[in-house]
Amino acid sequence: MTRCYNFCAGPAALPEPVLEIARDEMLDWHGKGLSLMEMSHRSTEVVGVAEAAEQTLRELLGVSDDYAVLFLQGGASTQFSAVPLNLLGGKTCADYVNTGQWSKKAIAEGRRYCEVNVAASSEGTNFSTIPPQDVWQLGDDAAYLHYTPNETIGGVEFFWTPEVDVPLVVDMSSTILSRPVDVSRYGVIYAGAQKNIGPAGLTLVIVRRDLLGRADDKCPAMLNWQVAADNDSMYNTPPTFALYLAGLVFDWLKQRGGLEAMERVNRHKAEKLYAAIDGSDFYANPVELSSRSLMNVPFTLADDSLDKQFLQESEAAGLLNLKGHRSVGGMRASIYNAVGEDAVDALIAFMQDFEQRNG
Repeated sequence: MTRCYNFCAGPAALPEPVLEIARDEMLDWHGKGLSLMEMSHRSTEVVGVAEAAEQTLRELLGVSDDYAVLFLQGGASTQFSAVPLNLLGGKTCADYVNTGQWSKKAIAEGRRYCEVNVAASSEGTNFSTIPPQDVWQLGDDAAYLHYTPNETIGGVEFFWTPEVDVPLVVDMSSTILSRPVDVSRYGVIYAGAQKNIGPAGLTLVIVRRDLLGRADDKCPAMLNWQVAADNDSMYNTPPTFALYLAGLVFDWLKQRGGLEAMERVNRHKAEKLYAAIDGSDFYANPVELSSRSLMNVPFTLADDSLDKQFLQESEAAGLLNLKGHRSVGGMRASIYNAVGEDAVDALIAFMQDFEQRNG
């Protein structure tokens, strides 16, 4: 069977070698006579898988023992609530930066628990830019600053780390593991798995240990990072199969040379695709050059009446999930780690052919 090229923003493409291992081990994991997903999460086998996954992740990202690594559930959206519940520590306000739809969702949820100061926003430019820090207006007594370094819908990305005096909290769902990160500059990093980590159902939280134990008394146990850390992410039954697959993805990344190597590949893929868009009068990208995402590339056609035809023909050509988010329209190619250069080349070739036939 020929596999198609998957440009979905999430759940996204998984590395084929990882899927092949999972296929081969589906019915009989390491000679145990059953699948790993059928085993107790308290078993030596599953605990060992979790520990190995954490260790490889720590190696890839350079995570020190000063940080707890938590494998949770509920998606990054659940962390929109967990962040203020765990970090306010008696304070009543927090700073947020608004650069797109996911920032807006985090802000809306944060307002359930505290006064949110929107320190900066790019809504005035239709989320096509990243506000420089010299225009930010930070609060006087904020418990933390939250931002989204990559907005999957608008296709804007931070290529710098803010300098603040409070814990820096980031939703790295769509950029984590795509390039090196200096974890020590952050108080909390969280990410849904379904883009660069593994299948949907798993959520990663990396939290500096000195920030544990601050949770509000009303914080549910399932959202309390201290409870998760004290129980090695197994306060309840974790998503064991998703964790197993994430561990395989971590191994795959390590075998490919780690995050420095992935950054080189990802930059090359993005540069190719943006060059094809910029070199044409038929396609356009709305994001300022310095803020263009390496992971999510939105683009529009000069004649939007051709959108439906473009999507139908691209799908017939084996190029899947190119429809832009319903809130912005157009097209979007998500080119995460598991989307190879061959996929980008195939997309560019199709785009050029479509333009020749319809331009």
